[in-house]
Order: sequence, then structure tokens, then C-alpha cells
Amino acid sequence: MIIGAASVLFIASLGQTVVTTALPAILSDLGGLSQITWVITAYLMAATVGSPVCGKLGDLFGRKAVLQVGIGVFLLGSILCALAPSLWVLVAGRGVQGLGGGGLIVVSMAAVADAVPPRQRGRYQGMLGSVFGVSTVIGPLAGGFIVQHAPWQWLFLMNLPLGLAALVTLTICLPSAGARGKPSIDYIGAGSLALVLSLAVITASLGGSTFAWTSPEMMGLLAAVLLALALFIFVEARAKEPILPLRLFRINNFVVSNSVGLIVGTAMFGTITFVPFFMQVVKGMSPALSGMFTFPMMLGIISSSFAAGQMMMRTGRYRLLPVFSTLLLMLAMASLATATVETPNWRIALSMILAGVGIGPVMGVSVAAIQNAVPLNMVGIGTASANMFRLIGGSIGTAIFGAIFSMGLSRQLGGALGGINPRALSNEMIAAMEPELRETVTHGIALALHPVFWIAAVMAVIACLISLLMVEQPLDARVPLPKEAAPAE
Repeated sequence: MIIGAASVLFIASLGQTVVTTALPAILSDLGGLSQITWVITAYLMAATVGSPVCGKLGDLFGRKAVLQVGIGVFLLGSILCALAPSLWVLVAGRGVQGLGGGGLIVVSMAAVADAVPPRQRGRYQGMLGSVFGVSTVIGPLAGGFIVQHAPWQWLFLMNLPLGLAALVTLTICLPSAGARGKPSIDYIGAGSLALVLSLAVITASLGGSTFAWTSPEMMGLLAAVLLALALFIFVEARAKEPILPLRLFRINNFVVSNSVGLIVGTAMFGTITFVPFFMQVVKGMSPALSGMFTFPMMLGIISSSFAAGQMMMRTGRYRLLPVFSTLLLMLAMASLATATVETPNWRIALSMILAGVGIGPVMGVSVAAIQNAVPLNMVGIGTASANMFRLIGGSIGTAIFGAIFSMGLSRQLGGALGGINPRALSNEMIAAMEPELRETVTHGIALALHPVFWIAAVMAVIACLISLLMVEQPLDARVPLPKEAAPAE
């Protein structure tokens, strides 16, 4: 069963990051450097919506059937990406991929809770966290290697054999389960959630770069986000089978775990997106070599996820793990925030190890704490929430970081390019510049990235403070919802 869950988790999380080291090559072909975040954000935003939808469907129809459909959707998106003739078709294909991939991640994790007692879940969630970490960081390595030796379309075509292999493994290893009662699907809730997230990402992407935050356009977008959020709350409060039950927000560990996960997701995907980009554009490395700088992060995630899982299994304790790990994450982000062309590569690699150690324990602890706190019939949606909020942080955070980087480019290079828009820069344009101008441009790009990591460092401190609010609950006991939180009949 663990093998089946791990196989689908691997291909879904691989899909999140395989394009990161290939982005300069893809965007040189289809668009400028200022569009760097859209290819990542589209996947994360769709996965954010797909996570709770598939988590609820897994609770209703059984995990295996939902995973099989999710693989099909993921592979369809991969085909669309491989055939994309333009940037926005590629973005649409990434969205389809994300709908399937988000479901694969959360339902595979929920499948573990179906078969493993609470005290043992920390160990197995640590193992799945290691798989997630491996595939998340192998993605940039594989992406860099492929784009250096083959057309970028092979980034997506390689998913076909991997997906089919995962489908066969899943079908053999995971037991089937029938639907629970007469399921009711909250389609309106799913649609309103998609609307909230889409508007939030668009607002984050355009704010401060395309439109001033005080402009009428931004005021209209912010008002639309608030109205969409109010609609989502209204719908969920009245749905028979809500896609995200509001009563879960009355559970302390649910709120704390997901708040920390949202912040860590922002730092994680920001790092995976911008560090390989920094190594290619600023340091002049090849795509494959730049991808190697995500390997230290993988080591940190794997080792810390495994250690956290072992600690939870042996002691039943987990509260302080995210407190200390997020402090390490803060140090890593602060170090990356001072990186320049002259920064030694070993220091960047060390920062990536620290980032991985800071991220790893949060993954396993969040899932285990939530699964131990929510009602048994909501384990699927509870597990989905951990991934959903991490992806919300990744999608909205990466969009904000992209806007900050875009503003920084204009500020640092606006007068140095002789009329060329800094947001239209590509790898080929930078490589063709005179050495003196190229040095100015790469230095300006490095400075434009500094605010991204400083903000991530501050957010890590906030995550540490929030972690202190987690309540240590025994991992060998279920904690029922209080009576007042029971749904109204």
C-alpha cells in the first residue's frame, strides 16, 4: 500500500518543480523573463483547488478510484504542455496538470491514514515526506538535464511512461473501497474556491508591477477577492458535504498546522523557483548544473523528514519540531538574501541544506497533527488541507515574489539598457551583451532578488511564532470535535 501511495506522490510532486531549471529556456522560446512565475503558479493554483476536491472525493468514493482518475488528468495536462505552441497554452496545460497532481498528493497521503494507526502515522508520513522531498528536488535536476540535451517538450512527455507505471503500481498495491453512502459533491464550493484563488493569484501577480497598489484597477481586484471569499464562506456554511468544512477551523492544530504550512510553502516554492534561476542567469551556469543546487535542499528535506518521523513514532511528541525548523529556515532565507555574483557556491549550497532542514519536519508534523485532530470521516479533507494551504502559499507567494522581482528589475536596470524593457530580458539577450553591460545586468538581477528572500526570512520568523501555539495531543488517541462544532441538521 505504501509503495502504491509513494509512486503517485512521486510523479505529482515531480510535476511541480521539473520546469524550474528549464524556465529560462522555455521563456526565451515563448516569452520574457518577467513571466517566470506563471508556469509555476498555474500548476500550484490548480493543485490548490484540486487538493480539497479530490480529498473530499476520496472520502466519498474511496482513495483508489480517485487516484486512478487523477493520474489520467495529470497525463492529459502533460500532453497539452508538450504540444503547447504559446506561453498561455502552456500555462493552461500546467493548470490541467495541477488539477490532477494536487489530488494525487493529498489522496495518497490520506490513504496511509486509512491503514496505519495514529502512533505510526508520523513514521509513514515522514517516509512520504521524504518521497515528496526527493521528487520535488529531483525535478529541477531532471529538468535541467533534459532541457540541456533535448527540446523542453520532453519535460512533459517523460510523464507518460512514469504515469503509466504509477497507475499499474497503484492498481496492484492499493485496495479498493466503495463509495460511502449517497455522496453529495459540493460543486459550487469548488467553483467558489477556484474563483477566490484565481483572483488572489492574479492580484498578487499584478500588484505593484503592472498596476500600482492604490490604482483603481487594484482596488477593484482586491474588492473582487473579498467578495469571492465571502461567497465561498457563505456556500460552505450551507453545503451538505462542504469541500472545506468551516467547523475544522475551530480545531487549534488544524489552524496552526495549516498557517505554518502556508508560510513554509511560500518559502519552499520561492526557493525552488528562484535559486536555479539565480545560478543560471547571475552565475552563468548551465541548466543541468544549476539544478544541482537543489540537491542539498533535497538532502535536508529527506534527512529532517525522516528524523522527525522517527521522533514522533518513538516519543509521540511533535510540537517543538516546527518551532526549531522554521528558525533554521529563517537563517537560510537570510543567507540567500545577501547572495551576489561573488558569493561562493558552497555558501549557497549550505543555505539550501538549511532550507531543506527547515522545511522537512513541517511537512510530516502538519499532516500527522491534523490527522490526529480531525474526525475520522474527515481525514481525507484534513490531509488535503495541509497540501492545499502549502500550495496556496506556493502559488500566491510565488506570484507576489514574481511581482517583487519584476519591480526590482525595473528599479535596478531601468536606465542601464538603452530603452530595452528589463522585463523583456532573456538568456540569449544577456549572453549577447558586451561584458561590461552583462556584468551590470547580472548584478542588477541579483539585487532584484534580494527582497524576495528577505521577505521569506521574515515570514519564517512568523511561522516560528505561530508554531508555538500548537497543542501537543497524544498520537495514540483520537480527539473528537466538540459538541458545539457538530454540523447542524
